[in-house]
Order: sequence, then structure tokens, then C-alpha cells
Amino acid sequence: MTDLTCIVCPKGCHLHVDEKNGYRVTGNSCPRGAEYGKKELTNPTRVLTSTVRITGARYPRCPVKTDRPIPKGMMFRAMAELNGVNLSSPVRRGDIAVSDLLGTGANLIVTKDM
Repeated sequence: MTDLTCIVCPKGCHLHVDEKNGYRVTGNSCPRGAEYGKKELTNPTRVLTSTVRITGARYPRCPVKTDRPIPKGMMFRAMAELNGVNLSSPVRRGDIAVSDLLGTGANLIVTKDM
């Protein structure tokens, strides 16, 4: 049995996930909590938020994020990949900085006009 705190909403339900019984989740107040608990133990994912280099802009770094969650185990590889990204101004919010990041299907998108 694994205990987690749900992060889907501000309520912060205390979840109990029983791995021996098909990842049965208890303690959740909504179906999203049950889904989160099972997914967190079987295939945890996160949205990556960071910055990349940009030339010709007011600031030297441009904020970016993935447009969907990527596997948690790939975060360090994804961050290493971002070290090689260098954008040129102008960029607009929603522009794709890197498509299909590490073959995950997630695009790295710009989150600020620069």
C-alpha cells in the first residue's frame, strides 16, 4: 500500500493505492484522484517548464513548457536537450521551439512573446 497526496486540485486528498489489488485507490474525493493515484505508480508524467537561450531579445532566456506531460524518468534527458536550444527573436507565445521532444510526442512551446 502506497500513500500519496493528490495534486490534481487544491483539496489535496490523502490517497491510498493498493498495488496488490490492481492499483485500487481509496481516499479520493473525485474520479480524477483515483486516476492520478493509479497513474502516479504505473507511469508518472510531468509537464516540463524551463527556459532556453534566445538571441536578439531583451532578455537572454525565453520561458518554455511542454504542451503535454512527458515521462518523469525522462526529465533529466529533456533538460539536457534544452541546453542545446537557441531561439532567435522574435518568437510568439505558442510557437514550437522543439517538436516531438525526445520522441515523446510532446512539443516544447514558447510561453512568452519575445
